[in-house]
Amino acid sequence: MPASRQDLLAFLDGLAIDVTTRDHPAVFTVAESTEIHDEIPGGHTKNLFLKDKKGRIFLVVALHDAEIDLKSIHQRIGAQGRVSFGKPDLLMEVLGVPPGSVTPLALINDRDAQRVTPIFDATMMEVEPLNFHPLENTATTTISRQGLLAFARACGHEPLIIAVSDKQGAV
Repeated sequence: MPASRQDLLAFLDGLAIDVTTRDHPAVFTVAESTEIHDEIPGGHTKNLFLKDKKGRIFLVVALHDAEIDLKSIHQRIGAQGRVSFGKPDLLMEVLGVPPGSVTPLALINDRDAQRVTPIFDATMMEVEPLNFHPLENTATTTISRQGLLAFARACGHEPLIIAVSDKQGAV
């Protein structure tokens, strides 16, 4: 059974990671979340659940307006051949969230299997604080960069901080 929002917030509290969570109407896309960006300060993000030809899974996390070239990102993240978006059933199996709720906080659901390689865009990691869904798209959780890194490490993941965004092509 995947962790719930309450499980996640309790886990963060147990790690002494300071977060604030604000409820709002469900949002499924970056475009739908523009109003929330105006109300909640900090960096707002998008999350790409990607799979390479060998079946390796990557979670690429970048600022909401970052341009990411899917034709060349495999070279930056060390994927085998081009990447494609992971299917919804794989997303639910691995991270325990449906499309529209993808978040690096879902790494809580990959603590045992360690199937996901988290990639945090270097530009995003210059912004303070950062905002993510707390496993559901009806709220936004604000966390510091260091808190995000501490959380990922507590889940058994060492995130790769790589410059994946550029002005070459967009997702």
